[in-house]
Amino acid sequence: MEAPLLKIEDLHVEVDGKEILKGVNLEIKKGEVHALMGRNGSGKSTLSYALMGHPNYTITKGRIVYKGQEINELATDERARLGLSLAFQYPVAIPGVSVSNFLRATTKAVRGQEVPIKEFRKELQTAMDKLGVPKEFLSRYVNDGFSGGEKKRLEILQLTMLKPSIAILDETDSGLDIDALKTVSSGINALATSDKAILLITHYQRILNYVQPDFVHVFQEGRIVTSGGAELSSKLEEHGYDWVTQELTIA
Repeated sequence: MEAPLLKIEDLHVEVDGKEILKGVNLEIKKGEVHALMGRNGSGKSTLSYALMGHPNYTITKGRIVYKGQEINELATDERARLGLSLAFQYPVAIPGVSVSNFLRATTKAVRGQEVPIKEFRKELQTAMDKLGVPKEFLSRYVNDGFSGGEKKRLEILQLTMLKPSIAILDETDSGLDIDALKTVSSGINALATSDKAILLITHYQRILNYVQPDFVHVFQEGRIVTSGGAELSSKLEEHGYDWVTQELTIA
């Protein structure tokens, strides 16, 4: 049996002394797309930051095992070089740093070596064409004055260049109109190859109309409380999250 690419075991995480994650268990294998759904404040984004090693998120119990290696103590840059990457819900602006220089620097840092400029430009142009990103995008400062859709396109463009083994997408669909959603979804689908995996964190079912998940997990009060197939997202869209709470109360 194939070992999971990522295995999260009884993960407990604190932020500023307050426990947010309260025993998360999840296995993700190559080629799989997992959707994590839940209300605001349920801990979904905390899980994404904990997976990437954000220093303000303290693991108090449990393990994160990636490619057979426990990574609890690894720094964020070390995890990135191993093949983990996160697309943020609220990407920050970096005035004075062009998109082109930013992507070249991050690509070099993650791959561990300089990419020949001709090769880099060709690879970048191919990715931009797929995402409908215009050439002038490269000379703008990172997320400075960007619309919501432009910020999310840049996040997906960066993931495309970094080629992570697991792409974690935190609320990537928030703030997108339908055209931007379709474009971003197309970029996500391009990342979902047989040797890679995706963890897609979202409130709403609408992005799952374009990115088909293999598994859907419901997050409540810092843990996964139920899981199913793509049909579970449709049930959540129709009935909300109250029925999950009610079933848990009855159980």
